[in-house]
Amino acid sequence: MSPGPIRVLFVCMGNICRSPSAEAVFREQLRAHGLSHRCEVDSAGTHGYHIGEPPDPRSQAHARQRGIDMSALRARQVQPSDFGHFDLLLAMDANNLALLRQRCPADQTQSKLRLLTEFCLHASAEAVPDPYYGGPEGFEQVLDIVEDACEGLRQHLFPA
Repeated sequence: MSPGPIRVLFVCMGNICRSPSAEAVFREQLRAHGLSHRCEVDSAGTHGYHIGEPPDPRSQAHARQRGIDMSALRARQVQPSDFGHFDLLLAMDANNLALLRQRCPADQTQSKLRLLTEFCLHASAEAVPDPYYGGPEGFEQVLDIVEDACEGLRQHLFPA
């Protein structure tokens, strides 16, 4: 890990549903535990479909119902410099993890590329499913998995 704050990047395909949800949830968990100053958090997409756009309105609405504000976030695409800057790049599913592994520069360690769901405490999810083409239950499922995994991540990075 780098000196100073631990740097975490959450990654999905378009950076408008899953990864900004994870970023916002993790930021809130860090804030609630007084750890915001110890961690730099961001999110990005493997694809550039939505660069500069806010999170999907449905993601924002479901997060807001849980007291999480995502309105200031804007989509961006993973950059080559992210592989050196971040200590952990956490993909939402195996496809995005595979893309990160393909794009990871040779001088960077692949061990920092992982699935967010590896940190789940209770959920037995292999991936955070993409809710984009589904109904409201998909956005709730994303938040359920993300909240669980982010709690596990927080405990992993900052053991009591």
